[in-house]
Amino acid sequence: MPATSRPSPGPDAVVHIARTGDALAICEFGATHVRRHYAPLIGEQAADAQVARWWNEDQVRAAVSAGLVVVAEAGGRVVGVTQRGRAGVDHVIYKLYLDPRYRGRGLGPRLVAALVDQLPPDATRLCVEHFAGNERAGAFYEREGFTVERVDPSATGDPALDVVWRARTLRDAGG
Repeated sequence: MPATSRPSPGPDAVVHIARTGDALAICEFGATHVRRHYAPLIGEQAADAQVARWWNEDQVRAAVSAGLVVVAEAGGRVVGVTQRGRAGVDHVIYKLYLDPRYRGRGLGPRLVAALVDQLPPDATRLCVEHFAGNERAGAFYEREGFTVERVDPSATGDPALDVVWRARTLRDAGG
C-alpha cells in the first residue's frame, strides 16, 4: 500500500466494548491524535489540557472498568474511541475520536451505534457535547440526528471553547 493510501474501509475494523487491557492503547491513542486534532481549533494550551485531563491512565482505566468506552481496532491497534457518561438524567457521549486516516469510512456511526447498544432499555435520548470550534464534529453529529439544545459559553471568553450540547431521541418514552 503506498504511503498516501487510506487504510481499508471501516468494516475491516472491529468495534467492541473496551477491555481492561485496552486502557494503555486508548491513552496512547489520545496522546497521538487528540492534541493534534484540537490544537488548531482551540489552541495548544487548551488541547494539552484536554489530553491531560481526559486521556490520562487513571481516567481511562476508570471509564473502561465501568464499561463506558467503546473502541474500534484495525491492524492490532486502536483507531477510534468513544466514551459515554451521565449529565444528570441524560446519557452523554463525552468522547468520539477517530484516527484521521479512518475518517469517512463509516466508523463514527458504528461507534455511536455500539455506544447506544450499551444504554439501558429505558434510555429515550442521547446527548453529546463538543467545542464550538470543532465544526467537523458539529457536522457529524447533525448527520447523526443530534440537534443543538444549548451552548454554554466558555469561562475563558474564547468562543471556540464554548460547549455545544446536542441531543437525539432514541425511542419514545412509552417504549
